[in-house]
Amino acid sequence: MRYFIEFAYNGKNYFGFQVQPDVISVQETLDKALSLLLRQKIEIVGAGRTDSGVHAKQMFAHFDAIEIEDIPKLIQRLNSFLPIDIVVFNIHIVHEDAHARFDAISRKYEYYIHTFKDVFINEGSWYVHHKLDVDKMNEAAKILLEYTDFECFSKVHTDVKTFNCALSEAFWKQNENQIIFTISADRFLRNMVRAIVGTLINVGLNKLSINDFRKIIESKNRSKAGFSVPAHGLYLVEVKYPYIK
Repeated sequence: MRYFIEFAYNGKNYFGFQVQPDVISVQETLDKALSLLLRQKIEIVGAGRTDSGVHAKQMFAHFDAIEIEDIPKLIQRLNSFLPIDIVVFNIHIVHEDAHARFDAISRKYEYYIHTFKDVFINEGSWYVHHKLDVDKMNEAAKILLEYTDFECFSKVHTDVKTFNCALSEAFWKQNENQIIFTISADRFLRNMVRAIVGTLINVGLNKLSINDFRKIIESKNRSKAGFSVPAHGLYLVEVKYPYIK
């Protein structure tokens, strides 16, 4: 049978989601836990990749296994067995062709920034000590929705057939000393969100004009865009499927 596992993780101690040689990953950790507890070889397929240090408040993966008799009990055992920085929320029974990556209809990310030094949130939020023009950053963020080709924000030499992404939202929200960027799309390119945030930060620092930002998108050139912000402020917060509520 095919199952979707719904989980979250703090990415600080992992070299990204996907299995890599000689380093620890979220995928490998879950594979080992599921294989041990189900007493069969399990290899999960994730909804996407997150880079080293990036977090997920909601992530999905699918796997095939002999019928699980007691799903709530398995979830309880997994959460007792897994490291403290990974939690399983649910395991869903899905149709045999369901695919965690290809069936996702939207993904949402958030990037967290704090503008006043806070020793308690440094591991999950990026400290920016310069004053940012959030209104100008929001004006630039709206421009993203006018485009579909985001090659300028993609990691170079990446193996993709298209740089097109259908964005549905992109905005900043400030709450006192915390600023959160939210962006949703059907898909994202490697390093795309961190590059967008870094470029918008340059707009907020008045290093780039709104027109400069538009020209960067139209250039399709990664070297024209801004820096990639640190991974520890980035969270995958939602993945949507047509058959999971």
